Amino acid sequence: MAGFEDVERVVAGLPETVETARHGSRTWAVAGKAYAWERPFSKADLRRFGDETPPEGPILAVRVEDLAEKEAVLSARAGDGFFTIPHFDNYPAVLIELDKVSEPVLREALLDGWLVFAPPQLAKEHLDGQ
Repeated sequence: MAGFEDVERVVAGLPETVETARHGSRTWAVAGKAYAWERPFSKADLRRFGDETPPEGPILAVRVEDLAEKEAVLSARAGDGFFTIPHFDNYPAVLIELDKVSEPVLREALLDGWLVFAPPQLAKEHLDGQ
């Protein structure tokens, strides 16, 4: 349903977003902090899936406010392609199968991730302008 071109379009509308590379993957940051990044599975990730088939297609990682927010997002959005893996245990971020997420839900997740690190005045101006 969505792809990295949709991610690029959404983050282009989030003020002061900078695209960088981290661990060889595209990463989007605001105020020097990464809020979203491409997240291919490592060999260790794939081993941890065991007999279970890992999600295919492009995967996006997005920061959330804290671990309570992560649990809430995973509960509410599991049907939209949101999930986690052991590598992300105790880390406030979720993974999104882009092939399963709708653009409005992707847009909301990216905005929420951006808000985690956006300077308060910039966030207020952006939200007031929507």
